[in-house]
Amino acid sequence: MMGRLKNESGFALILTLVVTALMVAVLVEMIHQVYVDTSLSRGFRDGQQASILAESGVTGGAKLLQMGLSGRTYTSLSDRWSTPLKLEDEAGSLEITVSEESGKINVNDVSKQKTLEALQRLGARLKLPGDIWPAVTDWIDVDDSQLSGGAESIYYRTLKPPYSARNGKLMTLTELSLVKRDKAFTPEMLGNLRLYLTIYSEQANSPFSRVNVNTAPKEVLAVLDKGIDDRMAERIVQERSVQPFKTIGELSRVPGLDTIATGLGGMISVQGTIFKITSVSRVKDSGRTVEAVVRMSGGPPEFLSWQEY
Repeated sequence: MMGRLKNESGFALILTLVVTALMVAVLVEMIHQVYVDTSLSRGFRDGQQASILAESGVTGGAKLLQMGLSGRTYTSLSDRWSTPLKLEDEAGSLEITVSEESGKINVNDVSKQKTLEALQRLGARLKLPGDIWPAVTDWIDVDDSQLSGGAESIYYRTLKPPYSARNGKLMTLTELSLVKRDKAFTPEMLGNLRLYLTIYSEQANSPFSRVNVNTAPKEVLAVLDKGIDDRMAERIVQERSVQPFKTIGELSRVPGLDTIATGLGGMISVQGTIFKITSVSRVKDSGRTVEAVVRMSGGPPEFLSWQEY
């Protein structure tokens, strides 16, 4: 009898320990789930706040541009907008960076002879195939007549998967990767070209775009005309760092450039209207980036593109 009682007592003790262990496990799981749900909720909230903060950074950057450019007849890399703005407090951080797209060559103007020649010289520098620009021209123009070395929809429809030429202006530079895919517009090359090319015109519906010599990279300056070599391009960069060019006539401060500038006609300017605003925000462990391209042509800012990631 005593043995049976001892066995029953031992079994009850083991059962109690097992039940207790199960209850502890369930409690731990409940606590963990509450923690996860709370963390996810906080993460979502922080992400939303970071998104709003980044968006406000772009809007604020555009407003600052509008105020800073009011009454100006030239823009340069010494302007206040070219210095990144950093804001930080206990709630989070925000960094706003502005760059000028007007210092680049508008690839959508490839059908213009002077622009085509500049692109050809740039392509030679970057070791692009010589027939890539006719292919770009065919991609953009509205007809189906194929240029020598080019490609129209009849070519692209033989690819897998098949597609058609845009027959219109490029919407993004990444779209160049669809042009003659067996040629040179690789992701690496597109990354390089972003430094020198744009798809935006300085004015809405403008037949051509001008390159701002005050903000153009040295590589762009060197391909604007066959008479500009690396040394002259470097002199332009040095001269504008001391004193930005306020008029095209002031390019005469660079020896030999005055006659070349006259030949460039309406291809160059000293004032930009297209700017890229990059706003990077962080709220605790969440971060957001908004990139927007805005046209500043005297009135309210005109947003041409908006990307958040």
